[in-house]
Amino acid sequence: MKVGIIADRLNRTSMGVGAYVYNLINEISKINRDILYLVNYEENNLFLGLDRIIIKNPFEKFSKKLPYYLWHIYLNYYLITKKLDLDIIHIPENPTIIQKLKSYKKVVTIHDVMPYLFPKFYHLALRYTYRFLLPRTLKTADAIIADSHNTKLDIIKYFKIPEEKIRVVHLGVDEDYKPLPENEVEKIKQKYNLNYPFILYVGGLAPNKNVSTLIKAYYKLKKKKFEHKLLITGVKRYKYEDIFELIGKLNLQRDIIFTGYVPREDLPSLYNAADLFVYPSLYEGFGLPPLEAMACGTPVITSNTSSLPEVVGNAGIMVNPYDVNGLTKAMYEVLTNKGLREELSKKGLRRAKLFSWRKTAEETLKVYEEVYNGT
Repeated sequence: MKVGIIADRLNRTSMGVGAYVYNLINEISKINRDILYLVNYEENNLFLGLDRIIIKNPFEKFSKKLPYYLWHIYLNYYLITKKLDLDIIHIPENPTIIQKLKSYKKVVTIHDVMPYLFPKFYHLALRYTYRFLLPRTLKTADAIIADSHNTKLDIIKYFKIPEEKIRVVHLGVDEDYKPLPENEVEKIKQKYNLNYPFILYVGGLAPNKNVSTLIKAYYKLKKKKFEHKLLITGVKRYKYEDIFELIGKLNLQRDIIFTGYVPREDLPSLYNAADLFVYPSLYEGFGLPPLEAMACGTPVITSNTSSLPEVVGNAGIMVNPYDVNGLTKAMYEVLTNKGLREELSKKGLRRAKLFSWRKTAEETLKVYEEVYNGT
């Protein structure tokens, strides 16, 4: 059995789906590196010794001017007309290879179906890309991997895909996310000038992340004379202007700190330094940040929607993401109740141990074997 993972996402980013692709390849290579081939991943300093298949991108010279999905259209054509020495092609991000691949079995990972549930959050091109390409990607796949049972149910509901075609494989959490010594936490505080207690949010600025509700709840919390600041990490993605207008309206410019992009190596220390992690997202295909926070022993408040209850279980406090007062109350209770914070920390650490990238890799290998053997 030879499996080619479309790994070009790693040429662009190691965050989000990039983290999934990196950790999946890294762990599978430890279990059975002989079966693995990386398709269009050109970096030579990672995954040394793994076989690579480079398919030349004819749009490379124009990549900044043309939509990236044109490369995926070409990749469709290439895989249909050329025969690589592979048995399985694994597409680790939503609508990429839409045709039935006669020469290979096709496995696709679906992380979420947000463009269907929240179309107004996305620009027109992406909406139509998902609306027309994702159904074809799903129907022509030999097996579909969903990040969560919630995503599996969404795929069945919105695309009428047979349940037996979908396997749920949860994501994992890196071993770096763990309780850290005080001296390491102090280093990160100094690096980011964090000389105050703070509430942490990790996840970037996008409408589905529901940061505006967090800011409104934090504003109400500040009225109770809390000294905590709100630390927001991540890049500006799209439709984020309302967030800054709201901060100005509520006069919170000195209380809400934006770090922008935070290197992955800094995140475990930031989680450790926070008194509370809050993640009021409207929808997640899985939701890695709450899991990372739990693995660090940081108390978690998150939404009671989509896959988040599936990930957090009873180890965090869950609230309606539209309920500003409910979120304020939850934050107040955690920050004022030391016993509750300690209980959530212990539960979070136990819960996080249920998820690992090793387990993700082992379960993904089972999917490959089932597809290869036709079972």
